[in-house]
Amino acid sequence: MAQKRPACTLKPECVQQLLVCSQEAKKSAYCPYSHFPVGAALLTQEGRIFKDIPLDSALFSGCNIENACYPLGICAERTAIQKAVSEGYKDFRAIAIASDMQDDFISPCGACRQVMREFGTNWPVYMTKPDGTYIVMTVQELLPSSFGPEDLQKTQ
Repeated sequence: MAQKRPACTLKPECVQQLLVCSQEAKKSAYCPYSHFPVGAALLTQEGRIFKDIPLDSALFSGCNIENACYPLGICAERTAIQKAVSEGYKDFRAIAIASDMQDDFISPCGACRQVMREFGTNWPVYMTKPDGTYIVMTVQELLPSSFGPEDLQKTQ
């Protein structure tokens, strides 16, 4: 099966702004246990202006938030997505993820991949390093053969 490229192609300056926003979000991380800060910046299809992001988009940032009861923590990607959904945004253009890992690109965990998948498969995920380099994959590439909302409509 041929891989689809992301439905939305961002202009380079928009990608750079998204990466900067994810790095900024990382500064708010609450991670006293893992000491592993993560930030995310989520660009939506519709909305309002935010910094240099185009008028037809809205941007929501998020950071990881840990808890002494470890399972109650939440990842940066899910924080950003839940903020967007709580404000009425459900059509996403792209997400960028930032961490302090020097040698590897930060990758979303399985739970975050499934939450991203809830909102489509053909949108880009920018996985970064602190030096500004990144790789990009679609949600589909990160979570192939996934289960989504349309699967609930199938009859047995």
